[in-house]
Amino acid sequence: MEAARVAELAARAIVARKGLDPVILDLQGITLIADYFVIASGASTVHVQAIASHVETVLEEAGLQFLHREGRDAARWLLLDYGAVVVHIFQEEDRRFYNLERLWRDARVIKVG
Repeated sequence: MEAARVAELAARAIVARKGLDPVILDLQGITLIADYFVIASGASTVHVQAIASHVETVLEEAGLQFLHREGRDAARWLLLDYGAVVVHIFQEEDRRFYNLERLWRDARVIKVG
C-alpha cells in the first residue's frame, strides 16, 4: 500500500476517535526517516491510548502491522512506526513542547478533518 494511503487511513482513524488537531506532514525529499508523519493530540492518557489502539486496528484491518511502538504505558507521546509512515499521538502539553510541526517546518502540511 502506498505511504500516502497509509497516512490517510491513520488520519481517518484519529479523527474517528476525536483526536485533536490532526495533521499529516509530507516529508518526502526532506528526510530518510519517513515519507509522512501523522500527528495528533489526545486530551488524556486514556484518550491517547484509545486513539492509538484505533489506528492500530484500522491499519491492521488494511493488512498493515506496525514495525515498532513506543510510549504505550505512559501515553504522553505514543509513536507507531509503519516504516514510511510514523504516527505520533501526544498529550496536548507534550505536543506543544516538542512541536514537531515547527521542527519539520519545511514539510508540506496536510490538514485533516
